[in-house]
Amino acid sequence: IHDAKVREYIEVLDAKSQRLKQLTDDLVEASKISSGNIVLQWEKINLVELLNQTIGEFSEKFEEKALYLVFHAPKSVVYIEADSRRIWRVIENLFNNIFKYALSGTRVYVDLGFLEKENGFKQVMLSVKNISAQPLKVNPEELTERFIRGDESRTTEGSGLGLSIAKNLTEAMKGKFEIVMDGDLFKVNLIFPMLDEA
Repeated sequence: IHDAKVREYIEVLDAKSQRLKQLTDDLVEASKISSGNIVLQWEKINLVELLNQTIGEFSEKFEEKALYLVFHAPKSVVYIEADSRRIWRVIENLFNNIFKYALSGTRVYVDLGFLEKENGFKQVMLSVKNISAQPLKVNPEELTERFIRGDESRTTEGSGLGLSIAKNLTEAMKGKFEIVMDGDLFKVNLIFPMLDEA
């Protein structure tokens, strides 16, 4: 097709159809999780390695928005038991959230550390912090409900399902998911029981 206007229409249609596909996939996944209709494939996951891979995959996107990532992690490996595909989805959702909603030209902090034992288990906490580009006008509990977004803009590509899916998947994998907001600071903490290295 040589007509520039027609090509432009096709590009718009393609973008809208991809967006609709993503929304449909998110809806299906959200309903499966909330109904308990998912089967988890439990594996030993090295969180440090997974985070390094995720940071590598998002580095170009973050550079586009001049987001400077600061990563702190223990020198040792940190293992949890989780479904590799689902834990990747959780972390990917958090990083996508940062890309969509963080203020350009700011730092993003990713911290991995240890907490006190609970019920005899050592715990690991992953904390992700960024500065929001728009004022956050909802409370943390509302942000993990379906179709809720932290900004009122309708121009961004978010479906309002990402944090809901991330929270439900985290809880399905025996973890805790919490959001902390302080002014424009947006922080998500993931807490999991830690596995021994052996």
